[in-house]
Amino acid sequence: MYLMPNRLKDKVAIVTGAGSGMGKAIAEDYAKEGAKVILADINEDTLNEVHQEITEAGGQATISVTNIANENDIDAVIKLATDTYGSLDILANNAGIMDNFTAVGNVSNDLYDKVIAVNLTGPFKAARSAINVMEKQKNGGVIVNNASVGGLFGARGGAVYTISKHGLVGLTKNIAATYGRFGKVRANAIAPGGVNTNIQSTITNVDPLGGQALQAAGEGPLGDPHQIAALAVFLGSDESSFLNGDIIKADGGWTV
Repeated sequence: MYLMPNRLKDKVAIVTGAGSGMGKAIAEDYAKEGAKVILADINEDTLNEVHQEITEAGGQATISVTNIANENDIDAVIKLATDTYGSLDILANNAGIMDNFTAVGNVSNDLYDKVIAVNLTGPFKAARSAINVMEKQKNGGVIVNNASVGGLFGARGGAVYTISKHGLVGLTKNIAATYGRFGKVRANAIAPGGVNTNIQSTITNVDPLGGQALQAAGEGPLGDPHQIAALAVFLGSDESSFLNGDIIKADGGWTV
């Protein structure tokens, strides 16, 4: 099967964490493929930059300053999509944060609550709201979760990051086993390895034990955000219509 241009033509997509890194690349590539994109991020300045780039290139996008850890913000961005464009076809749960590879014994309650809120609770609530819209639509919808190889192994992140990404993998499989099998909403996840994004700059004080475990796992290749975005486009398109509940590693062979 040959890949066709405009694979997301007339689809409406929400991309969280769209202000930078993989989220920015996903939003740009979704717009390039014809989608109408809601750009959701907590940083308004970076959102404006991404919005300008997309619209200057001829794409369609709308900004939503969104804290994925805030349920009211989640409900608002779902409503913005349907009010602005009339439907919601793709939810790309991309927003996420790291935890400095902190081992269990050193995890504070604040760190635990913050990482779980952004990496797992937020995507769960966004998926819940999106599903309740998509299930009412004739063509249903697709959820693309950006997990991590940290959701498949034990030493590619700290304790809370690892918990959150394993949880996101479980959420993906549960949605697929229920709504994907017996409803109208497919769900798949991407599990990236190392990707060249600004999230690396948030790793400021690596936990010694967590860092030791990561070092023992070995160093993998560093990918480009648009390599992940290309997979997100495929998973959001009708070309992936027989994929449901899959967790696709994109790590350049790091974990082989």
